[in-house]
Amino acid sequence: MTSLQTVALTATMLAASNLFMTFAWYGHLKNLQASPWWVAALASWGIALFEYLLQVPANRLGFAGGLSLARLKILQEVVTLVVFVPFAILYMGEGLKWNYLWAGLCLVGAVWFIFQG
Repeated sequence: MTSLQTVALTATMLAASNLFMTFAWYGHLKNLQASPWWVAALASWGIALFEYLLQVPANRLGFAGGLSLARLKILQEVVTLVVFVPFAILYMGEGLKWNYLWAGLCLVGAVWFIFQG
């Protein structure tokens, strides 16, 4: 049986790792537009290192704590949206869009289904 504490710690670590990954994937679109693509790629790889230093232990902790591979994946997708929406709005300056809400509701459904017995 998976403890709530394990799920919470796994989700927190995945959220921190996803913050790094979101910046690695999309931050260069704002900060390095004038740079060649390979400069953005190298910067992204540098940022992604920190993502992996959190993501790998988070997944190992969750899996050892009883989360199935499918549950880890759905959890990661929820975390991705929770991190991406504020990033898109606050950092990248995009407006809040209805599709964020609908995607979020779909993920809530996915979480419900995947965590059912």
